[in-house]
Amino acid sequence: MRRHLTLRRRSRIALLLSSAALALASGRLPGQAVPPQASAVPQVELAAIDKVFEAFHGTHGPGCAVGVSHAGGILVERAYGMADLEHDVANRPTTVFEPGSVSKQFTAAATLLLAQEGRLSLDDDVRRYIPELPEYEAPITVRHLIHHTSGLRDWGSVASIEGWPRTTRVHTHDHMLDIASRQKSLNYRPGEYYSYTNTGYNMQAVLVERVSGMSFAQFTEERLFGPLGMTRTEWRDDFTRVVKDRAVAYVPREGGGWSMLMPFENVHGNGGLLTTVGDLLRWTRNLETGEVGGPAFVEAMHRRGVLNSGRTVAYASGLFIGEYRGVREVRHSGGTAGYRGFLTRFPDQGIAVAVMCNAGSGNAGRLAHQVADLYLGDRASDGEPSLDVPVVELAPERLEALAGGYRDARTGAYARLAATEAGLRLEGIALSPVGALRFEAPGGIVLEFEGEPDEGGRRAGTLDSPVADDVRLEPVEEFSPSAEDLAAFVGTYRSEEAEATYTIEVADGQLVVGSRYGWSARLGPVYPDAFVSPGTTYIFGRDGSGRVVEMRLSQGRVWNLRFERIR
Repeated sequence: MRRHLTLRRRSRIALLLSSAALALASGRLPGQAVPPQASAVPQVELAAIDKVFEAFHGTHGPGCAVGVSHAGGILVERAYGMADLEHDVANRPTTVFEPGSVSKQFTAAATLLLAQEGRLSLDDDVRRYIPELPEYEAPITVRHLIHHTSGLRDWGSVASIEGWPRTTRVHTHDHMLDIASRQKSLNYRPGEYYSYTNTGYNMQAVLVERVSGMSFAQFTEERLFGPLGMTRTEWRDDFTRVVKDRAVAYVPREGGGWSMLMPFENVHGNGGLLTTVGDLLRWTRNLETGEVGGPAFVEAMHRRGVLNSGRTVAYASGLFIGEYRGVREVRHSGGTAGYRGFLTRFPDQGIAVAVMCNAGSGNAGRLAHQVADLYLGDRASDGEPSLDVPVVELAPERLEALAGGYRDARTGAYARLAATEAGLRLEGIALSPVGALRFEAPGGIVLEFEGEPDEGGRRAGTLDSPVADDVRLEPVEEFSPSAEDLAAFVGTYRSEEAEATYTIEVADGQLVVGSRYGWSARLGPVYPDAFVSPGTTYIFGRDGSGRVVEMRLSQGRVWNLRFERIR
């Protein structure tokens, strides 16, 4: 077993200073009392932390690094498993990893610093700085980019639809801008909904360069990393550059063992941060103290997005604001190629945890929360999150009447509700009945059905969550197409927005979609003129005569991407 340990003791003076700063970040005015639990250093046995990572002990596989801080002082840094399997190099607390989308908070921070200096406004039209973006019905603002409310399709998802998923080609910001410039439509009107998209964060990196007059890497080094002492942090803006002490990323190999899966691309801002767990903890402490940026910057970083409806979403500036086991939490997860990352902070307890892995099988979020549990102790609620209202019991036939296929009215995407002994299950989410037509899941997820059923006796429902605002789910009838029905969809379809050509054929009584690069997938019918393959709904459109003339693709980050039938 190879493990490494670094312990750091904090002075009494440092503890007093950091506790005062914690009070400011927690919304208390200077001089207000700090919660007692924030002033005592939690005592945790190192063996308990080691047990959390026991799956990564040894020298035969990749692993993880973990760091924990309290009131800004780093309590422990540990590492497990191997950084490089070919050369027998072990992970260390100072090993450099990529935490994926954890990087987004640094990009938002750079944008907010420029806004704080008056060099841009968050309400500026993005086309003022990035004219390559098409002009849409309503302007996309810088603020929309920060909060994932722009409606921009995720460029990486579009590239995958084209036939070049990330990790299969050297993507650059020029490629990102080219894809964005070809999108004739958005997922939705800016500000109407929330949908996570890397495009908005890559655009911020470009925007920072164009406004500041220096590279994004130089700006963040001078304004963020350098002042905070983050000496091991940089951007992967050139994937060929040699980076000392960098862990190689791996994914499990079918049949056993590991395969390398590195992010050979130069896009950054959405991800692409190279860093250590110690540097991440130094950064997240700044989001309480405002050492860089001051109190106004700290407040702006934690300001959550607001939709056109007035609804506030859980996403702030590269940060999710919420709760974990009844305590306030500020967090973000990430994954790029075979890297995984998670950075979380519990402001009221003064605890922060950073986990990064070079094993694609590593669930960094779960590992970080298991470590956090050790430090939070009885200050967090016991067991799994619970609902705020009591669960009611519904007869099985009532649940079965609500089960079945549904269509997302915004995107056309298909979802299936299943009846269980405890309630309903939607895409892996267990929903408990709290009323005859209302179901809830921990974390603010609510599904409520309409009072009046449709002609078939089924009811539409509205799904609400911290990041989804009133998503209407409409019941759909089952679709069992005949051979003649399937023949109507056979043809060639072209999307200029994705620069992709797909063929639809029938094989063994089932539709099959294929691309010019040899990729193919079987499509299962779900409702009239709609089919699914894992992760994608294909919706076919007809003209006035009933002839199929188009196909639209809907995924999590790309809605209604149009393919015109060309033959």
